[in-house]
Amino acid sequence: MFTKILIANRGEIAVRIIRACREMGILTVTVFSEADRDSMHVSLADEAYCIGPPQIKDSYLNMSAIITVAAATGAQAIHPGYGLLAENAKFAALCEQCGIVFIGPRSQTIKELGDKNAARGIMVKAGVPVVPGWDLIHDLTDAEKAAKKLGYPLLIKARAGGGGRGIRLVSSPSELEKSFLSACAEAKSAFGDGSVYMEKFLSPVKHIEMQMLCDTEGNAVCLGERECSIQRKSQKLIEESPSPSISQTLREQMQEAAIKAVKAVNYTGVGTVEFLLDQDKNFYFIEMNTRLQVEHPVTEMVTDVDLVKWQIRVAAGVPLAGFDNYAIKGHAIECRINAENPFAGFRASSGRITNLHIPGGAFVRFDTAIYQNCVISPYYDSMIGKLIVYAGTREEAIRKMRTALCELIIEGVDHNIELHLEILSDPLFVSGDYTTDFIEKSDILRKKVKVGELC
Repeated sequence: MFTKILIANRGEIAVRIIRACREMGILTVTVFSEADRDSMHVSLADEAYCIGPPQIKDSYLNMSAIITVAAATGAQAIHPGYGLLAENAKFAALCEQCGIVFIGPRSQTIKELGDKNAARGIMVKAGVPVVPGWDLIHDLTDAEKAAKKLGYPLLIKARAGGGGRGIRLVSSPSELEKSFLSACAEAKSAFGDGSVYMEKFLSPVKHIEMQMLCDTEGNAVCLGERECSIQRKSQKLIEESPSPSISQTLREQMQEAAIKAVKAVNYTGVGTVEFLLDQDKNFYFIEMNTRLQVEHPVTEMVTDVDLVKWQIRVAAGVPLAGFDNYAIKGHAIECRINAENPFAGFRASSGRITNLHIPGGAFVRFDTAIYQNCVISPYYDSMIGKLIVYAGTREEAIRKMRTALCELIIEGVDHNIELHLEILSDPLFVSGDYTTDFIEKSDILRKKVKVGELC
């Protein structure tokens, strides 16, 4: 087992990893930007080193600086968390070259699955159903040919995409040229790769993902599914497990497909196989995230499996054990708490937290790195915490989440607590029959109410 690990991330996920390491008796090294000097992950780690200015490209994406700190401090492994360098095949390869364990899959696996178009081909060969689509689109003429073959509506998607970026919905031929050019430009800006491909646009659909855990000896286990259909512009807002709308038979079929997917690439570590589920209960592979997910606590709550600890164990060569009789119990829900104003176009907010009260009670968890009087920086992602609850039934979990949201007080910056309360009260959400277009089709964003009126 490792004795020292470097955490190449920030915010709540860095804090989450540090805590897991402490419980395992592992020393931690963290890196930070000048803007994060007073951050919680800096104070909690055994060692902390500034690696650059606030801008991500000059600090948290500075691969050579991170590797240098790891080598200088004697860290045997690097945990990338999620986002930033977590799915960067070049960084994983650099770790391998320097004799430092990258806590995640092999660099070649990240490269194969990071190419969304290539991943589609791998899944087709493995017998995993995929959304009807068209391989790489090289120019506008190629795009027109593909669109004619697939039919409208369709999606243009970045080959190296993620987080909902580099995606354009095209409803008619008149929209194709503008959408193609803007998708390519955004993909180039966000990922350094302007290549795109096309898929048939399926709607309405649900977004279901399967949590996978695989060791270096070829063993793989699926720890159930997460329902991730409450989204805004392909960004998840609320996740829950198990999904309220799939049968046990369908669950087993999707789990079997997910096992095929990870076996096809000899996957190791924690990963997520993501599917779209249509109204006829047909499911289609869309991508695999080769990292820990933001919403991993939902799975932890219903399985009692610590995914971060198992990530570390698998990276250290420990084989999977004790999963033969695991069972999903109860119901868990997660709400992403963002520093933004959802009633003003989701405008990001920054500033000092002047008042903070974190909810408590049995099976209530708040993963965060904020504290009283801390400053929310304008340089980074707007998510400042994840509120997770667990209960015996979904109905109880919804009530518990509403209670917890009403107790969560964050003053000094805008946040989306009111939006979450509105969603949890909506009859369609309560029914469990919601789909990925829930936010767009509801009138929730046209309301402006106070938290006290919803509690």
